[in-house]
Amino acid sequence: MALLSPFVSVAISILYTPFLLLILCVIFLASIGKSLGVRRLYVNILLKLFEYGRQHIEVAKKVSRSDSSDDEDAIPAPDDKPPSAVVKENGVNGTKNTVIERAEILGPSPELNYKRSSSQERMQNGHRTETGSKETNLDFHLSHCLDLVKAGMESIIEDQVTSVFEAEELRSWNLLTRTNRQYEFLTWRLTIIWMMGFVVRYMFLLPLRILIFVCGVWWLVLCTALVGCVPEGSLKKRLNRTVALMCFSFLARSISAVITYHDARHRPAEGGICVANHTSPIDALVLMCDNCYSLIGQRHGGFLGLLQRALARASPHIWFERSEVKDRHAVARRLKEHISVADNPPILIFPEGTCINNTSVMQFKKGSFEVGGTVYPVAIKYDPRFGDAFWNSSRYGMLHYLLNMMSSWAIVCDVWYLPAMSRRPDETAVDFANRVKSVIARQGGLIDLQWDGQLKRTKAKKEWRELQQEEFSKRLKVE
Repeated sequence: MALLSPFVSVAISILYTPFLLLILCVIFLASIGKSLGVRRLYVNILLKLFEYGRQHIEVAKKVSRSDSSDDEDAIPAPDDKPPSAVVKENGVNGTKNTVIERAEILGPSPELNYKRSSSQERMQNGHRTETGSKETNLDFHLSHCLDLVKAGMESIIEDQVTSVFEAEELRSWNLLTRTNRQYEFLTWRLTIIWMMGFVVRYMFLLPLRILIFVCGVWWLVLCTALVGCVPEGSLKKRLNRTVALMCFSFLARSISAVITYHDARHRPAEGGICVANHTSPIDALVLMCDNCYSLIGQRHGGFLGLLQRALARASPHIWFERSEVKDRHAVARRLKEHISVADNPPILIFPEGTCINNTSVMQFKKGSFEVGGTVYPVAIKYDPRFGDAFWNSSRYGMLHYLLNMMSSWAIVCDVWYLPAMSRRPDETAVDFANRVKSVIARQGGLIDLQWDGQLKRTKAKKEWRELQQEEFSKRLKVE
């Protein structure tokens, strides 16, 4: 240790000034909302490296197949894709592996059952409706229950819900070790690139990002404390917006976030409700780099509680006690009170209630669509090639998740602001929620699922089983 201390002191003295200048540069650029373009240049270089690695993987696999050409049963992979890209398409999202191809889909309730086709034709009373046939066969045959048996077997093999809570499949290797294919040992060139990337990510980027994150958190706490001392009024609102954009842009640099915003003319306005699909806890960070929002959620302690108290000093956020979270009427009342003030920032809500793996959108809770007001849909789509933004909270804790984020190459995503939507006079809150969800799914290229995201933690509702049983019983009725 005595021998290392001189080297450590010299390294600190050499790196102290560059790191200090870098932090000051980050603060200054975040405060004026500008960027030097270094992160986008960095992402473009990564894309070229990924393509280089993909080509070498293809060559290595071709050599391996040629060496084992005596095997008659081997099925060669197509030449235009790497082996990691050979997946069975499900007709909706090509980045998702599927074992089976479903001809029929059974939803949470019978009216949501549909047949997979170009028109997504609904199934009536559990039977596929044939064009040109208007007669209904009410006689019982054993074949009447086979579609349910088939759907049950398909769900045992691969259900629609479990797959959306797993990491998204990549079409090609992104030079990270988070794969079981061991591509880094295929050729010596890939091994050298992987080792260099490991050193860059863990020896340079990770310490730098942790430093920026710590400085960003304290900068946020300090700035919001100062804004909180300003009397209520238009000046405080302008200061809060400036400080929020600056601080969250600063924090976004701790994960090398490269965010592209589309259709800024549809950006959520004051007094409205912004709803978005939910992939990661950083969804709020991504959106607050471009606009000022009020947040809603459960009151926490510890580090999250520190951030909540800091934000609440500067802006009207809605934090609930644990006893109030399940009180739907209390939530609706607080939402109505917030949007009734015209100059309040738009409130940001993730109606799914849990994180989904960047391939799908699940059921939107109807609560935020019952309070009235204007709803501004926002679609968020991450590029998984640079880092997996999905947080599997049942497998990883927050610290482990943050470590994965900061040790990834970067976080690249697109945000689409969609035209404002309002509830129609003859439309229920559930129908309005489904209409908003379908718009978000279509724009973000996501699969639109009817299932409740809480199935991640709970069993299917008893009512769903009873509805399917009641629907099946209609087949057994005779005249």
